Amino acid sequence: MTAVRADRETAAGSGTGAVIEVRGVSKSFGGAAALKDVSLSLRPGEIHALMGMNGAGKSTLVQILSGAQNPDAGHLEIDGRSHGVLGPRRARRLGISTVPQRRELVMSLTVAENIMLGALPARGSLVRWRSVAAEARAALARLGVDIDPAVEAGTLTVAEQTMVEVAREVRRGGRVLILDEPTACLGAEAAEQIRAMVRRLRDGGMAIVYISHHIDEVLGLADRITVLRDGAVVASRGPGESDEDGLVRDMVGRDVVSRRPERTARLGEVGLGLRGLGDGRFVDGLDVQVRKGEIVAVLGPAGDAQSRLFDVLSGRRRPDRGALEVDGTRVPFGRIGRSLASGLRCVTGDRRALGLVPGLTVDENLLLAQDRLDRRRLHRRGGLSRRAAPLRDDYRVVSLARNPPVDRLSGGNQQKVLLAKWLATGPAACFLEDPTNGVDVAAMADIHVLIDALAEQGVAVLLASSSAEEVMRLADRVIVVRDGRPVAEYEIEKITRDELIAAVLGGGLS
Repeated sequence: MTAVRADRETAAGSGTGAVIEVRGVSKSFGGAAALKDVSLSLRPGEIHALMGMNGAGKSTLVQILSGAQNPDAGHLEIDGRSHGVLGPRRARRLGISTVPQRRELVMSLTVAENIMLGALPARGSLVRWRSVAAEARAALARLGVDIDPAVEAGTLTVAEQTMVEVAREVRRGGRVLILDEPTACLGAEAAEQIRAMVRRLRDGGMAIVYISHHIDEVLGLADRITVLRDGAVVASRGPGESDEDGLVRDMVGRDVVSRRPERTARLGEVGLGLRGLGDGRFVDGLDVQVRKGEIVAVLGPAGDAQSRLFDVLSGRRRPDRGALEVDGTRVPFGRIGRSLASGLRCVTGDRRALGLVPGLTVDENLLLAQDRLDRRRLHRRGGLSRRAAPLRDDYRVVSLARNPPVDRLSGGNQQKVLLAKWLATGPAACFLEDPTNGVDVAAMADIHVLIDALAEQGVAVLLASSSAEEVMRLADRVIVVRDGRPVAEYEIEKITRDELIAAVLGGGLS
């Protein structure tokens, strides 16, 4: 442990100098306890990671810290003053800012306009645009990032959009920053840019609450780690006192095994083939051949070719050139019905926008794909619960209510519903885009087992993941892409995680 980190851990455990103290906070909803007597401290110049399973109480605690909810019992002490009722406006005046996982920028406005939103300097009725640009540039400089204040927010990468949101909160005088999954769905390079920004803010004295499902990220970044399970604090310690297995046990309450299995299925003929795929912008000459019973991953920097494959393979968008074959049969691009009829199933990485129908129940979402593929089912909608029950069991979908709206489930259970919706329809081949995005470690282990089972059943599986760890865990082969072009291909057993990340970043293998 470095001397700097040791000093921070000593300060974090000293009991003095906290900007926020959470004292015995409890909160219930409809009789169900979301938080139970939670206490923790947050100090200036500290990255305090908050970890736990989906449903462990992290979101409720964040809502209380940001004033969106008031505790039923307990209180917050901010700068030594007790606050039972806070409220969002008061929390912001006290310097508490939250950057949620889903971006809250106005994409049609410039970076500068987003940073200065609600506080545009004006003389009379005229906006002082030079001052807008100067203040935005100063806020970005504090983060150590180089983004043109004049460009539209919608043209930025996801990582850059996150930086702009953080810059907005910094400019508003935020001294406590709550970051919810800021590196979700980011490639290695973009994620490291976010972490560098967070370290810079920490070193400048900001107190940071950092929420992440990535254990390795937290161990390398946090000065203190607090773990919630079933609404209660079960551990709070420095990273030097934690390891991956221990954090998993803290979060889940048991050991979770997620190791690469020995596959017994023999590889068959090519089940899914892409030849010369190109769209003139993001994909250029991509060739992929996936045999039955094989898992092949496409991995590249965030926003590269792998992030564009869902629209093309699902039939939502036509590329400029190339061919798609399923079981040796040519499938036309831009025809969703033909894509489905070929036996190809494509599972989106954005379950909220494209994967699930929030207004429908869990059972209705589970059966949507089956009913689409078998039109006769549309005329006999009875017995939803009976038909959905095997899918709930096979995919380990857990909910407190019998059949709630799907958006009331945790992220991991929503993801299992999405996978069950498509993968229970007997696919010949499937494309999976970030299949464990935003899920906890237990749900991730369950989902990996489901994907392993697909390959064992002889399905050709093409995987696009933003996680090198996930690729190492699931894939038999990986194709590395940069600037839309395939630049290398490796058998997983012949490459390490660090070598794979270096290849993605352009470092190659030594």
